[in-house]
Amino acid sequence: MIKMNSKQLRVSLGDEGIKKQLKHNPIYIILDNVLDTYNIGAIFRLADGVAAQKVILCAGSETPPNSRIKKASINTTEWVDWEYYSRTVDAITKLREEVPAIQIVAVEQDSRSVPFQQMDYVFPLALVVGHETDGVSKEVLEMCDSIVELPMYGVNISLNVMVSLGIVLYKVLESLEKGGA
Repeated sequence: MIKMNSKQLRVSLGDEGIKKQLKHNPIYIILDNVLDTYNIGAIFRLADGVAAQKVILCAGSETPPNSRIKKASINTTEWVDWEYYSRTVDAITKLREEVPAIQIVAVEQDSRSVPFQQMDYVFPLALVVGHETDGVSKEVLEMCDSIVELPMYGVNISLNVMVSLGIVLYKVLESLEKGGA
């Protein structure tokens, strides 16, 4: 096991040339009004971990620079591309224009959802996660191609937004590695 201290974890790339050389997977992450800055920072860290193409922050989601986001992201906000839109529906509309044939999948508990393990993920892919209490908004859910959820077997009915996204992202990577479209 490699152990690193906080300074080693927060290394900055500093050079735009290095940033442009980083390999990216055809995965986009859309935050629909995610409010907790620690969740936002952790999602940037996840985006870096799976080499996502971009994080799209929407509605009430805070944006970098923000000290809490920076701390939770361990500086990954510096090399993960991101954009901000005041309305998530506008972000999805623009993404569909820029990335033809993108599959948009919400991670949400809904009567239309399927277990995340049973989804046929197609690439390029965007995963949408929502507000910590209210979830993905109804108007955004209507724009999604599919909805997936994580089964819950205990007393609690849901997981933290960043935890749920992380579980689904690594299932998505598994699909990509197996030759997803």
